[in-house]
Amino acid sequence: MAKRFDLEDVNIYYGDFHAVQDVNLAVPPRSVTAFIGPSGCGKSTVLRTLNRMHEAIEGAYVTGKVLLDGEDIYGKNVDPVAVRRTIGMVFQRPNPFPTMSIRENVVAGLRLQGVRSKKTLDEVCEKSLRGANLWEEVKDRLDKPGGGLSGGQQQRLCIARAIAIEPAVLLMDEPCSALDPISTLAVEDLIAELKTDYTIVIVTHNMQQAARVSDQTAFFSLEATGKPGQLVEVNSTEKIFSNPEKKETEDYVSGRFG
Repeated sequence: MAKRFDLEDVNIYYGDFHAVQDVNLAVPPRSVTAFIGPSGCGKSTVLRTLNRMHEAIEGAYVTGKVLLDGEDIYGKNVDPVAVRRTIGMVFQRPNPFPTMSIRENVVAGLRLQGVRSKKTLDEVCEKSLRGANLWEEVKDRLDKPGGGLSGGQQQRLCIARAIAIEPAVLLMDEPCSALDPISTLAVEDLIAELKTDYTIVIVTHNMQQAARVSDQTAFFSLEATGKPGQLVEVNSTEKIFSNPEKKETEDYVSGRFG
């Protein structure tokens, strides 16, 4: 079941450094929200707070509330490991386990959860690879290493691995930046299909990609180096790219800034 996020007065720190300030943002279920903005504005930092990856960095912490269907994922009794099972993540560079087989890459998360049934693992493997539009390309070599696939196939393998544990949300941190145009198109098509089942948040430096794949766009910026990043504007993607409310947004999307 896809879930929605609500960020309320979220401030993000690396030790003494205030990285991002006062983010208030709603992410609807079964939709794609894109984070855009210049380098260093905090968009990837905000993304990592959505599944508690940020606090894995020593000294890093978050204030405010990050609500997933009304429950604060930073609540006192909330297990961060359980949060990361509910909220999957795909990184900038494909990171399959290179010596593991394609099959074992896909079901690695299930094995960690204690699933041992070969029938169940095989069924989930096929379903996830089909969900990632990869099954037809790899069905005859499931026992070959995942590291032997092309870059675009490896990224779709990582998406298959993420959806195998049936998360409610998928986070994607510049998932196409290391891919060629044809592989990028395959991943973008996949994102459009996945949003029927998942809430997706994507960070992208490519504004054309944000315009193509997202329903809602959030523009982040920073006043000056060393100052905290901030959410300048969030709106429907169509409005952000055609008639933004803030001049700073207009300057960025029109290429006059950043």
